[in-house]
Parts: sequence; C-alpha cells; structure tokens
Amino acid sequence: MSMQPFMIDPLSVRGAVEVETTERGLIPHRLPQWARRQIPDRFMAQTSAESAGVRLAIRTAADVVELDVQGRRIAADATAPMPPSTYEVTEGGALVATAGAPVGSRFVFTFERPDGAIVPGPDATVRFTGLGTGAERDLELWLPYYDHVELLALRADAPVTAPPEGAALRWVHHGSSISHGYRAETTTGTWPVVAALRSGVHLTNLAFSGNAMLDPFTARTIRDTAADLISLKLGINLVNGDVMRVRAFRPAVDGFLDTIREGHPDTPIVLVSPIWCEPVEASAGPTMQDPGRAEEWSIAAGSEAEVATGKLSLSVIRAELASIVDRRRADGDRRLRYLDGLSLYGARDAAAMPLPDNLHPGPDVQRLIGARFADRVLAEHAI
Repeated sequence: MSMQPFMIDPLSVRGAVEVETTERGLIPHRLPQWARRQIPDRFMAQTSAESAGVRLAIRTAADVVELDVQGRRIAADATAPMPPSTYEVTEGGALVATAGAPVGSRFVFTFERPDGAIVPGPDATVRFTGLGTGAERDLELWLPYYDHVELLALRADAPVTAPPEGAALRWVHHGSSISHGYRAETTTGTWPVVAALRSGVHLTNLAFSGNAMLDPFTARTIRDTAADLISLKLGINLVNGDVMRVRAFRPAVDGFLDTIREGHPDTPIVLVSPIWCEPVEASAGPTMQDPGRAEEWSIAAGSEAEVATGKLSLSVIRAELASIVDRRRADGDRRLRYLDGLSLYGARDAAAMPLPDNLHPGPDVQRLIGARFADRVLAEHAI
C-alpha cells in the first residue's frame, strides 16, 4: 500500500493536559491555557511547553509511518549547530523504533540574556520504517522531551486509528529538571518514562525544568487532571533559586497539597523528597556554576551557617516534608505517603554513579531512578 495521509486525532495525544488546534495542526500542552497565562517568565514558558512524556498513541499494521512536525528547542544563540531530535516508538513497554529529525525553530535563551527570542526554522519529517508485522499493533510514538512540538501531518502505508486508552493506571507526576529528563539521552530514558514503561501505566509528566516551585497554577492543574496516582517530587528547585525560607516553605507545601486534594480527595499522593545532591545537602542555596571550571559543575553559593537562619538545604527539606506528611496523615489523610528521595539515589549511589554536573542525573542514574520508582511505588498501584 502506498503512503496515505491520516488525520491526527486529538484523542491519540497522550500525556498532555490540553491539545490546541492550530491553523497547521495540533500542539500538545502540559499546562492548560489559563495556567500558561500565569507563567512568570520566559524560561518556564519554554520548558513547560516541551514534550516531556507526551506521545501519540496509534493502532496500525503499517510498516512505514511518517510524522511532519515543527520543533522548537532552547539554544544559546541563533546559529550554533544543534543535534537532531530523537523520536521513539514503543509497543507494550518495549522500544521498537527510533528516528531523528532536524530541530526546526530555536528559543534563544540564557540566564544571562533571558529574552527568549524565537528564531523560526523549517518543518521536519520523522520517518519510522520496519514497523509492520502483518497485524495491527498498538504503538506509542514519543516526542522528544527537550522540544516543543507542533504535530502537522501523519502518513502511513496502512490505516491508522486512535486506540482506546484502556484500564491502565493514570499516573500524574510533578517535579524539576531531574523529572523532566535533563541529561537523559532520549525521552524513553527519562526516569518517569522508564518507570511508566516498566509498570505499564499511563503517564502524564508535569515536570518543568527549573520550575518545581510550588506554583499555585501547577497545583490547580494537577487538581483538575484525571489521576489514579499522583507523585510530587519537591525541593531541589527551591534551593537552586533560594526562593523560600522554612517559614514560607511549610504552608506552601500544605497549600499545594490542599489544592490538589480539592479535586482528588481520595487519590494516593506520594510526596517525594530530593535525591542526593552533594553541594546543597547541608549548605543553603542558591546553586551556581563553579567559576573555576569550563564545564557545567554546580556548587552552593550559600553556607551551612545560613541554614540555621531559616534558609533551605536538602536535608532540611527532607525533614520538613516527612514531618508534613506525618502531621497530615495523623489528621486523617491516610492516602498521603512520604518517599525519601535518597532511596532513589543516595550517597552510596553517588559514589558509584556520580552526577556529571554535580546536580543532574546522567542517563545511567535516570534509568536507575526509574527502575526503583517503578518497583517501590508503581508496583503497589498498577492495575
């Protein structure tokens, strides 16, 4: 059969909370339109627009599938070469195909020059071959976690339809760049996707690089998103930016949880504290790049003495989150659970598998965290 065009059904887009219809196609969003209007800066506007955990679910017997896209990625300037984006196809949790495509547009941004100008670029075609087995298959086509992607057109050499969602557990996760996937090689190597594929659950990843800041609009988005399990990995960004003291942190966590409980009074919630990050284990933030190194290497700009004045370190955050969960459980919220992030990646793990920039997990640690979360959390809940 020759290649034929097929409509991209908005119902086939998984892992988004809203799908926008444009003049050209569809844009999956991980925040609804009203929340996007409340985003406080250009950096979060881009990172929240990126496609972490977003995929296209299709049922087809096709051997060849083509997807036209317009991608956009953060870049330090308008001209530096960028590696191609990687798109992946899975079936039943297993990776069955990968394909590359040029990025397209750029979101020119650095923290020193945070204007966030968009430099338009060309569309691209992602082409998967060798998919056919002679029978219909349920496939998921994963978008690159580091790109904002507009879906433009779909073609295949056999009919394509949107499969029903099924009865898989709906897991909604919120976290920082560690959960977004920064430094993972591909989307299926980000730890939430590793965990979801290992456990057979339906993931909605509301992790935003640099922006797990207890924002009220994020809590309201989670409140309004269908979920059978919610996990919240909180702490590292609050220290990175030195944006709170203990006095503000305690009620902010309670308020975040209270808002989510308005829409999910009985849904299990797992509150996850930070994984090991040596610079700010005992010292206060903010984190900064070591000026003595050419490569990325994070150090603490704060001190241990400042923690005594009410600043946050990761050790303080872990103790506070555990205490909040204990109090709320004693007050009747028995569906709330605390998970120590050190059980996902701790000091011993760091000695054997160090973080390549002293802050973010590399591909090996992303896979480790995903496997541990699947076995220690998702295994209890997956249908």
